[in-house]
Amino acid sequence: MRSAARSEDVAAWTALLERAWPVTDAAGWDRPGLQVGDPAMPVERVLVALDVTGAVIDEAAEVSGTLVVAHHPLLFRPLERLTPSSASGRLALAAARGGVAVTAVHTNLDVAEDGAGTSEPIVTALGLVDVVPLAHDTDREVDAKLVTFVPSEAAAVVLDAMTAAGAGTSGTYARCAFESPGTGRFRPLAGATPHVGEVGVDAAVAEVRLEVLVPRARLTPVVAALREAHPYEEVAFDVLPRLGGLRRGIGRIGRLARAEPLAQVARRLRTALPAPHVRVAGDPDREVTRVAAVGGAGGSLVGAALSAGADVLVTGDLGHHVALDALELGLALIDAGHHATEVAAMPALRVRLEGLAAREGLAAPVVASRIDTAPWGTA
Repeated sequence: MRSAARSEDVAAWTALLERAWPVTDAAGWDRPGLQVGDPAMPVERVLVALDVTGAVIDEAAEVSGTLVVAHHPLLFRPLERLTPSSASGRLALAAARGGVAVTAVHTNLDVAEDGAGTSEPIVTALGLVDVVPLAHDTDREVDAKLVTFVPSEAAAVVLDAMTAAGAGTSGTYARCAFESPGTGRFRPLAGATPHVGEVGVDAAVAEVRLEVLVPRARLTPVVAALREAHPYEEVAFDVLPRLGGLRRGIGRIGRLARAEPLAQVARRLRTALPAPHVRVAGDPDREVTRVAAVGGAGGSLVGAALSAGADVLVTGDLGHHVALDALELGLALIDAGHHATEVAAMPALRVRLEGLAAREGLAAPVVASRIDTAPWGTA
């Protein structure tokens, strides 16, 4: 047991997760982040798991002060009541009773480019080269650029206020901004109490154009901080959306080192992931070169795989009609299972999280869950 004198709580660990895999990178329907637990709870151990099940909660409760970092969120929809009548309610109650905190990195991990993304095990197993994201969420605003105009002498104060509210962070850099000089012109009208100039008289003021990036979730408090710190009665500013497709992408598309029969690709995945319940749709002897990979459930990306010129899509949870449509359009499929394609990414997540924690001085051990959460077996 580590010394209780060291300050290390759930909030410190969730902040680390946010810096590594920002919630703004998640799909709009997703629910990553802290779901059960007190941010002030001291953390003695971090347990990495694909799913949150009763057995995982029991495992976590074996060590007081355990934070579960799961890939799949425990809570996807708001609960009308917190009772054992639903699976998620039962698990949330068990976690709370056991003193276990639960957080999740889901689609924000899926799109990660740090080697811990959930499509990486497929890429690695097949040795794909020339790999790029398969699809971009170009309609989703992941953050914004906030542009305002400030008297030169007030620029530092306004920037301080906005960055304190959450603006101006880029990767491992803080207080990031761009300033350009210019001249602000205006005429205060009757009833105004101008910071500069006189009512009814044209004014020209030396100003700077101040630009900062703002995470989507912090836009409201940053704008409030701007209004509070800005010396003018009427604060001029613009909010310019930045789209998710410009930064991150879901899935991967690449090519094999040399063409292989579809059946051989499936056999390699069965061994390397491992994926014991591989299903194949398409001619087993078909030669494939270009492979689309999506960890988890990637049936919605059949169109993206076709557009990218893939010969085969490797993913999980493929339905009957999805398979028929894909084959009709000339795309072969390998369903390696939702669990198998994603659980293979958990070791990289644990290693990556352990390394980030060490660099930031967080000393709680980061361990892999020993619970197999695969729901399917064979009779």
